[in-house]
Amino acid sequence: MIEVRGLTKAYGLRPVLRGLDLSVKQGEFVAVVGPNGAGKTTLLRILASLARPTFGEVRLAGLRLPGQAAAARRILGVVSHQPLLYGELTAQENLRFYGRMYGVGNLEARIGEVLGVVGLNSRRDDPVRKYSRGMQQRLAIGRSILHDPELLLFDEPYTGLDSEAAGVLDGLLTRVSSEGRTVLMTSHDLVRAAGLATRVDILFGGVIARSIRRGELPAEELATAYRQVIHA
Repeated sequence: MIEVRGLTKAYGLRPVLRGLDLSVKQGEFVAVVGPNGAGKTTLLRILASLARPTFGEVRLAGLRLPGQAAAARRILGVVSHQPLLYGELTAQENLRFYGRMYGVGNLEARIGEVLGVVGLNSRRDDPVRKYSRGMQQRLAIGRSILHDPELLLFDEPYTGLDSEAAGVLDGLLTRVSSEGRTVLMTSHDLVRAAGLATRVDILFGGVIARSIRRGELPAEELATAYRQVIHA
């Protein structure tokens, strides 16, 4: 579903990604972790066709970026650490707007279904500006799955959430990944990432420095492995 080879991204003379290779199979849930400034958001922006690579090859479901970006966006759902919703519109109005952009069939029924999935049916007619941060992030996830994409990209989706809202988000991520979608999530929270993902990739030095599959290491050894990578 995701094939990245030799990905390099530089801002002026400052390289952020340095020949990164990444492969994610259909149905996998991969968490990319690393310290601040490691390039996690840059990687996701390139995969979401929001930024262009300096060098390298990027393919999503066989579609090459940036050349086939328009087609790739049809199979993508993206959630960033900012919900990027229209605050004066209600939940259903936000979803209706995006649904029309994607040409979602039977849209009103799909909106009701999605609002049920994210637990916001009872607040469907409230302006989003009145939502808590956690509710806004749940609606952003609803927007990302509205057109039933094959691939979901989450960039630090837990930023700014309290423990209750984070728990709700855990459940939503588990649900959408269990439906057969491919998920790539960036996170600075190693423990949470390891609990959700089938694989954790440590991004450091502009490359994937180590990949750890679920069950490969006991939970108490994950942090040690992470520290060994970033302090090597």
